[in-house]
Amino acid sequence: MLKEVTQEEFRQEADKGLVLADFFSTTCGPCKMLAFVLNDVDKACGDKVTIMKIDFDKNKELVEEYGVSGYPTLILLKDGVEKKRMTGLQQKPALIKMIEEEA
Repeated sequence: MLKEVTQEEFRQEADKGLVLADFFSTTCGPCKMLAFVLNDVDKACGDKVTIMKIDFDKNKELVEEYGVSGYPTLILLKDGVEKKRMTGLQQKPALIKMIEEEA
């Protein structure tokens, strides 16, 4: 499942299984390209992971809490614990591999 969330929604859902948090900005070119990749990853991974998009500019508290300094930043959480982190535009095979290693 792929959805844009607020800080509150993220906090309620982040500790439930495998979550890929995408910290993005609406003005970021690579973020826009990554959105297409994440749609494909979502289709490929099905119920294994919940992909949550977090607007960098609207969720400063989460950005600080997770130490995100740039975008796009992807953080893979398992039951609320950070497992992996990637920064910049990523390719579908690398993301699928990362998810499957933790699933």
